[in-house]
Amino acid sequence: MATGAEAATGTAKRLDLPAIQAALAAEGLDGWLLYDFHGINPIAGDVTGVARQGGHLATRRWYYLIPSTGSPRKLVHAIEPDSLAHVPGTTERYARREQLEAGLKGLLTGMHRIAMEYSPACGIPYIARVDAGTIELVRSMGAEVVSSADLVQRFSAVWNEEEIATHREASGKLHRIKDRAFEAIARGVRDSGSTSEFAIQQLMVGWFADEQLDTDSPPNVSVNENAGNPHYLPTAESSRPIRADNLVLLDLWGKVARNGSVYADITWVGYTGRAVPARFAAAFDAVRDARDAAVALVRERVRSSVDVRGFEVDRAAAAVLETRGYGSQILHRTGHSLGQSVHGTGVNMDDYETHDDRRLLPGTGFTIEPGLYFTDFGVRTEINMIVGGRDATVTGPLQGGIVALG
Repeated sequence: MATGAEAATGTAKRLDLPAIQAALAAEGLDGWLLYDFHGINPIAGDVTGVARQGGHLATRRWYYLIPSTGSPRKLVHAIEPDSLAHVPGTTERYARREQLEAGLKGLLTGMHRIAMEYSPACGIPYIARVDAGTIELVRSMGAEVVSSADLVQRFSAVWNEEEIATHREASGKLHRIKDRAFEAIARGVRDSGSTSEFAIQQLMVGWFADEQLDTDSPPNVSVNENAGNPHYLPTAESSRPIRADNLVLLDLWGKVARNGSVYADITWVGYTGRAVPARFAAAFDAVRDARDAAVALVRERVRSSVDVRGFEVDRAAAAVLETRGYGSQILHRTGHSLGQSVHGTGVNMDDYETHDDRRLLPGTGFTIEPGLYFTDFGVRTEINMIVGGRDATVTGPLQGGIVALG
């Protein structure tokens, strides 16, 4: 459960035109029209590798059409002629708005059905990156626009072996930091009677630097009622003491400090006493069992070569929580895609906030993180999974119960 921006991307993957064109043909699409303006569509930047060209951020609209057959075509502004110089294809330039519309019409010649970063009724907002006006403009030129959701996942969210290795490395580092944080909490309460959320968070920030981990935000340390807020973060001005007999939730996410690395994201829960109260333990047992039900579904389907979709994983976890009588304490989906940003462009485990019907593809990584939230406490367990060709694996240890820190 990370609080980082969901749209951010990292170093782009290599543009695999033959594979993209084969996918377009298989889906009956004439092309994939990638569009961006001032970074509103980070997916387009990720697929094409557009970032800061020549030290200057691109400030004008550009289009990159990948047809199902033939050479790609580019439309760029005359004052930024090299915006797409690093990708193959022919280039047309525009300056005046009339030239832009004429150029776009020429770009779309022969295109009847094209994919863009669009989601009908914004059903998957993580894909809905192209503004409504641009979609209207493209449609006015005779093209049918369909969602690029499956293309995005195949060509932006699938990890290679090197990326998987960076994820596993990050996971190991995060778990070491988590162990050190629990030790520091126990020591502070034992030796001084208390510590604080912010003090532990700042220790963890230092350990991130020691481990050479990058992150988009400091980790979350939340106690009792603050743990009931899934996106709480302590600050120097707003931080709760950690004393004896407190529930403490740690949520931390990061990636190794190398280009092309991908995130890991974990959550663990501890209690600063010898005996965990029954109410806390029962809630945690429910989220643990919900997590395990979601993991079991993914693994069973992958091993049987049967598609599993994001909403199905969410339903499997939610069914456990609802059966235990905790339905009203659910506040978020079961999991999210991981990538070079903590919230990746792949499928989310979601039938709660959205209905994500995308398939989990081999090579994709994601979180499983059911949680329950009350006015005076909250519990969550968060693990990471990677789908392989014949199996799906959890990339770190599974928390079986609340860690007693007394």
